[in-house]
Amino acid sequence: MTTPSSVPHRPRRRLQLIAAMAVAAVALSTGPVPGAAVAAAAPALVPSPAITVPPAGTHGFPFLAEAENLAAAGYTESEYFLSGVASSYVGLGVLGPSGRWPVAVAGRAAYRTRMLVRRPADPARFNGTVVVEWLNVSGQVDLSPDYWFAHDELLRAGYAWVGVSAQKVGVDGGIGDLPGLRQWDPARYATLSHPGDQFSYDIFSQAGQALRTPDGPNPLAGLDIRTVLADGESQSALRMTTYVNAVHPVAQVYDGFLIHSNSALAAPIDARGLGMPPAVRIRTDLQQPTFVVLTETDVVGHAPARQPDTATVHTWELAGTAHGDQWALDLGDPTLRRSLGSQTPAPDCPAGSAPPNDGPGHYGVAAALAHLTTWAQGGQAPPAASPVTVLGGVVIRDATTGLARGGLRLPDVTVPTRTLSGLRAIGGGPFCGLYGAHDPWNADADGWDRHDAGDPSDPVAPVSPEPDLTALYPTHARYVAAVRAAADAAVAAGYLLPPDAAQIVATAQASPIGG
Repeated sequence: MTTPSSVPHRPRRRLQLIAAMAVAAVALSTGPVPGAAVAAAAPALVPSPAITVPPAGTHGFPFLAEAENLAAAGYTESEYFLSGVASSYVGLGVLGPSGRWPVAVAGRAAYRTRMLVRRPADPARFNGTVVVEWLNVSGQVDLSPDYWFAHDELLRAGYAWVGVSAQKVGVDGGIGDLPGLRQWDPARYATLSHPGDQFSYDIFSQAGQALRTPDGPNPLAGLDIRTVLADGESQSALRMTTYVNAVHPVAQVYDGFLIHSNSALAAPIDARGLGMPPAVRIRTDLQQPTFVVLTETDVVGHAPARQPDTATVHTWELAGTAHGDQWALDLGDPTLRRSLGSQTPAPDCPAGSAPPNDGPGHYGVAAALAHLTTWAQGGQAPPAASPVTVLGGVVIRDATTGLARGGLRLPDVTVPTRTLSGLRAIGGGPFCGLYGAHDPWNADADGWDRHDAGDPSDPVAPVSPEPDLTALYPTHARYVAAVRAAADAAVAAGYLLPPDAAQIVATAQASPIGG
């Protein structure tokens, strides 16, 4: 693993602000900006919104408040309201696949939203990096999938985490019966106001700015910030793609970007949603780095936008992982049930089908976060990794194991005991397919082991029995030794963090596998 650079952040930030003040006036238009206003694409000083503390409300805790005992982990959790005037943007000219999208300010509107903050209680434990997650609203409520994926690394390494309700659905509610913040607790959230998702990008910029130059109570209680990273998963990753390509060059608030589980698409810039290309790459002309992390579920949809690694853009494709998985479900479910009770969303997969993927996605995200932190601080870029093998719009799989070929392969895949897939047969609720599947190798004893599309280990003809674990690993000692060797190799390659390698080996030692 690389060592974080000692290059200080603050001088660079001051230079950005000095440069921004020279052109700030072009970002303050109250109406449509003519297409000729190219100067509007220059860096503009992002205002710092007013910060207030919300009332206790009916529930007495914020929506999405953590169910685990954060105090036992040495962390605190707080919520803050942000209010100000946000800008919307419009693209200038044709928005091409390179992602180099100039924009101009289209309008302004007042807003009030919230941020949820988890930080080390002891300032000495803070590692200097804040991860700001664009809360995901695909399920029509605020969700924090990357907090759950990166949970262990965030808490053990001393990060601060901030979740931002950047989109209107999270505040006002969307399709179905799930409540937005205002409906969930009117006594707490009635004063929130969101003018529409075309303003979400500037709201997200202002949230980052609020952490650097707080106007009101300090959400990070004076912690010495070195690096502020922006993060989004799934639908939020599509918005993060647009943010990096169109808005970051204007805002210059964040030091790096983690884009997790996006596709070839990007979210619209304006309210009309017109003129977006069918496939877009991450622009490569920025100073701040972007790390794209894809699960096996995502690679087919992302394939039209694949791009080679550059000095500021890297991509990992994680074999044997899923867009959502059992790890995220297990971590997120108690928190969601605390807020939503019986309304808590679930994958809603068919009864008797293979269970969700329980693979190494969280290990990959943890390593990516550590690399991005180092990279954003002036250190080495992440190591390169092979892509998952895709042919004709299909992930190519090993006929014996059902595992995807290619990709970044962690010990669960290199020393396999089950089929881990990012895909599953169609069926169940609209989100079921995002959770992939895992299929234990137990001589085809499971109900889904029918050698058809619902069988992760053998989805297509010809019929192939599951691998024999006793033949693969004649003794328990040989199995543990193989896992340890694979974990050590992944650490040496930079694909796995040492504490996660230790956990993987301990799990292998406690298992009955071998002989």
